[in-house]
Amino acid sequence: MQGVQVAAFPECALTGYYRTPEMPTPEKEIADAEERLEGVCRTNKIAAVIGSVYKVQGHTYDTAIVIDSRGKVVERYGKIYLAAEKWAVPGNHIAYFDLEGVPSSVLICHDERYPEIIRLPALQGARIVYYISSESPVKFESKLAPYRAQMMARAVENRISVVAANAPANDDLSGSHGESRIIADDGNVLAEATIFGEDALVRTLTISSDQSGWQTKVLHGPMQDWWQAGLDWMMKNRNRPLE
Repeated sequence: MQGVQVAAFPECALTGYYRTPEMPTPEKEIADAEERLEGVCRTNKIAAVIGSVYKVQGHTYDTAIVIDSRGKVVERYGKIYLAAEKWAVPGNHIAYFDLEGVPSSVLICHDERYPEIIRLPALQGARIVYYISSESPVKFESKLAPYRAQMMARAVENRISVVAANAPANDDLSGSHGESRIIADDGNVLAEATIFGEDALVRTLTISSDQSGWQTKVLHGPMQDWWQAGLDWMMKNRNRPLE
């Protein structure tokens, strides 16, 4: 993957996704793995967005860790809108960070159903949202088209590019359903993975920096006070640690 600046991996890629009430992976094992990943990013000068688990003060979070090309963790986001994670507690902030010079955000799986947590970073200036997931298995066929449509909608309605990494399906149709994809800021899919393969998608994204027209329309509309209050809250809490 020579030349790749940022690599994204699915929800709980570091630990495996658990559907049990407890998350058994030892805290030290997770921390040691993260430290090794930081070294890999630093050595190879590549940034990464990785699904993991974070344990602190008796709480366990379904997280995305964002490591820049210098090996520094620039964001540790806890999934806000939980679905099947009986072992996790909700996160406490909306992600907004700079990654390799691009204002960005990240969300995890079920978060995609709540448009405001993408709209707010986009209004602040985010140009890429990384979406990491372990969605429903292939046997829930009726869910596949809505999963695909939701992030395409989030892209076009917020003028933001989407890098979506979803876990592939297993041969017995368990696990997730693959179809990771890269979506342009006009909502069109630029690349899409298969269902069962551990595919790697590579695309160069064209990042448009001028979003002032779209932002002005939203922030001067009838919900301007509501959106501004959300922006103020997001920026106030953007560096809040999980606790």
